[in-house]
Amino acid sequence: MPRDVPVGNGNLHVNFDTNYNLRDIYYPYVGKENHTEGCVSRTGVWVDGNFTWIDSPQWQREMVYESESLVTRVTATNREIGLTLIFSDLVDFHRDILFRRVNIANHRDHPRDVRLFFHYALRILGRAIGDTIYYHPRLRALVMYKEQRYFLAGAQVNGIIGLDDWTTGSTRSGDRKSAWRDAEDGQLAKVPLTCGFAEGVIGLYDKTVPAGGSSTMYHWLAASTRFHGIEELETLIRERGPESFIIRTRDYWRAWVNKESLDCADLPASILSLYRRSLLTMRVQIDNRGAIIAGTDSDITEVLGDTYSYVWGRDGAFVAKALDMANYNEISHAFFGFCANTITSEGYLLHKYNSDGSLAGQWMPWADEEGKPQLPIEEDETALVIHSLWYHYNKFRNVEFIRSLYRTLIMNAADFMASYREPHTNLPAPSYDLWEERRGIHSFTVAAVWAGLQAAANFTEVFGEMTLTKQYRQAAAEIKEAAIKYLFDKKLGRFLRSITVSADGVVEPDYTIDSSICGPFVVGMFEVADPLIENTMAALIDRLWCKSTVGGVARYENDRYQQVSQDITNIPGNPWFICTMWVAQYHIARAQSLGDLKPALQALTWAQHCALPSGVLAEQVDPHSHTPLSVSPLTWSHAAVVIAIHEYIDKYHELQAQLHRRQDVPWSAH
Repeated sequence: MPRDVPVGNGNLHVNFDTNYNLRDIYYPYVGKENHTEGCVSRTGVWVDGNFTWIDSPQWQREMVYESESLVTRVTATNREIGLTLIFSDLVDFHRDILFRRVNIANHRDHPRDVRLFFHYALRILGRAIGDTIYYHPRLRALVMYKEQRYFLAGAQVNGIIGLDDWTTGSTRSGDRKSAWRDAEDGQLAKVPLTCGFAEGVIGLYDKTVPAGGSSTMYHWLAASTRFHGIEELETLIRERGPESFIIRTRDYWRAWVNKESLDCADLPASILSLYRRSLLTMRVQIDNRGAIIAGTDSDITEVLGDTYSYVWGRDGAFVAKALDMANYNEISHAFFGFCANTITSEGYLLHKYNSDGSLAGQWMPWADEEGKPQLPIEEDETALVIHSLWYHYNKFRNVEFIRSLYRTLIMNAADFMASYREPHTNLPAPSYDLWEERRGIHSFTVAAVWAGLQAAANFTEVFGEMTLTKQYRQAAAEIKEAAIKYLFDKKLGRFLRSITVSADGVVEPDYTIDSSICGPFVVGMFEVADPLIENTMAALIDRLWCKSTVGGVARYENDRYQQVSQDITNIPGNPWFICTMWVAQYHIARAQSLGDLKPALQALTWAQHCALPSGVLAEQVDPHSHTPLSVSPLTWSHAAVVIAIHEYIDKYHELQAQLHRRQDVPWSAH
């Protein structure tokens, strides 16, 4: 289920799903230690003797953010009981506290007793045993903890801080009803402590919400790695009041997302809104220590048995480039430092990493079917980080920073890329593809390695090591020459997805049309006007554009991942935001007039139309209904949109300047 409105501050990250249930609590690293394991934590309402959970069909929900902020505006209306609740959810930008403000609008002509219940189904440290939840009488709050992870649930109603009601319970309580069911009669049992498979519920009561009027309640969840840390945060909230944290966090994010003025060219307001939302969504998925997390939607475990809550070098490289384009270089700076700390001594990044820098679970074997050793890597991950780092340096010229990465990251990776070659073709040796599904020599990976080597050569040239510069450029030239020979099919007139090479040098091609064959264009291995690129992109667009009312570009022919349609002729796979934005970039690069930008603008409009109401982008969408599929949000999807928008604006102004120059030329010059 999509995570419609994630909120966070780079330490504490919280996700709400489409039904407005709290589903994920990551702390103190984004993407690591999910303290709910995706379990449903509910919000309920009791009024006039009737109880409903907010996720029930009785409630009409609109889940968006306040403009240009990471503060939600969730409106829940229940006409049957005559209430509208407006929730503002946020994590304070500096302190590790989730705040939830609720404005209750009473649509009846008499005062009413309204009670809100917030339920927590925790799995602290990602384990379903050993949690302790207890009522703290001095603080009038629930405390939930395991080892060095502490959470405090507090509240304020009518200016009075402290819980009106509370209980604890066990998720394995035998014949006893679960703690969240205890709320359904409008009052809680006040069980003071539960240890083990624990959950908790707090109640906030306003017994006199005025006729036709409103009332405001506040709830917060403070997080700390120290027991006394949550008490200190509670003291701070009591001193300042919860509203002050909401105001400052809203102001902070509006300042953050507007720190750079954007010349919007002819882009409509809806696209610019998606641009700013994409920047904010990328930021909320990035840990403060540099880890760029692919996705924090834990429901994907039902499909994969694992999550996307890791750092991939590839995803991070594209996100870092998007951030650099938008002048958020301090964030990309931290990511490159993260990569320097995780790259192996042999010069390659492994599959994926946890946000604390430790090696994450591997999806790829270290041995082939015969037990022979093989590197379980996707080489494009290593290469794209160096490629993106050159963009970063070329824009910001931060020489001191690059000096710190020069040998550990740049030269280390370049030496590996130059030497890790398949002997018969001279192409990069086999690795897994960017979709992590097949091992071979892939057009996308080959192009990425070429780009990584060119970037490394640029760096060594800056540092005056011309012998290395020559070595890396020579390796890049050999790889490009081999790519034309082995990966471009002259009969078909396009790049192949990949090849495999047997031990005796026999080349076996993979003719599947895959959106990744635009890699040689995306990373600049070939110019956009090169016939190799033009023919390749024409075949890609013709075959992979989804011929449905939704449209968009599929990943590859007969893509079975989350497959919805068996009509492969018309719908080769579900449309992906990343793949559609690659095609948008192609249209931008080849545009010769302002009118030529129209297909790119249509692609951006498609992305905006397929976004959730909150502006969040999934990995892919249903080809018939454009509902999100797979992980949502996917950080890379937002990065792809930001990159395409910046390239669109740059090209718009380039073409406009050319037009003005032509108009200024005197007639006699023609």
